[in-house]
Amino acid sequence: MQSFSAKKRFTRLPLAVEITLILIVKIALLTLLWKAFFSEPQTKKMRMPTELVEQHFLSQPPAASLSTPSSSFHPSSSETRQ
Repeated sequence: MQSFSAKKRFTRLPLAVEITLILIVKIALLTLLWKAFFSEPQTKKMRMPTELVEQHFLSQPPAASLSTPSSSFHPSSSETRQ
């Protein structure tokens, strides 16, 4: 039975150097993916003013939205005949 330390590794570099190289490659790939997909909106019209976003998230929900949907929804006769 072979022990874990006796198995062959991909490189003959010291383990600390090998782990460091792998981490550098992973960070580089993640950075490239972030730059390609998440760094900027695709169009300028997708940008919103900060004040508008803050107002939307920090405002209280309207009282009408707190009611249950079943009490405010009445299907018409054409929808119930299906």
